[in-house]
Amino acid sequence: MKILVIFTHPNHKSLSYAFLQKVVKGASENPNIKELQIVDLYEEKFNPLLIFNENKRRRNMHLDPDLEKYRKQISWADKLVFVYPIWWGRPPAMLLGYIDQLFSSNFAYKENGGLLSEGLLKNKSVVCISTMKGPTKYPLFYLNNAHKILMKKALFKYVGIKKVKFFEFGFMESPKGNHEKKLSKIYQYFKKIDL
Repeated sequence: MKILVIFTHPNHKSLSYAFLQKVVKGASENPNIKELQIVDLYEEKFNPLLIFNENKRRRNMHLDPDLEKYRKQISWADKLVFVYPIWWGRPPAMLLGYIDQLFSSNFAYKENGGLLSEGLLKNKSVVCISTMKGPTKYPLFYLNNAHKILMKKALFKYVGIKKVKFFEFGFMESPKGNHEKKLSKIYQYFKKIDL
């Protein structure tokens, strides 16, 4: 199995970064995982801005040479792992900009004239690891599960990815947030995971 981790947090001293390290550690001890690559969007200074003009057309995003490296990484991977905080009930703008540009027509999906597209990333699976300041159940009870609906239904299902696993960790800025227990959970998951 080949894993691509998309990490989205500007601070390498953050809890999100600690979760990234547990993904890497667990994966390194898992015989089912052959290779792992990391995309650190802030570290790489990924440009999340969509630019459309006479030279850059939306319909040609799947050919944009500036994004070729990232398209190759997604194509290469069996499993995509997203590590990010939840800010204002959704992933950071940096990650949404990555999604806007990479999950493009004729790369991630193809219009077929029907209500839904044909997903072109069918053989992949996804794990989303997110942290938030508020309670773990906050997105479910106060935001009608908007985060999961956005990621699972509006994005991954549309591009053909059906297997999506979520880890949503709340109270992460509290000393009572059980950080070590949650970090261990991610480590153990990636130590044992298979396709």
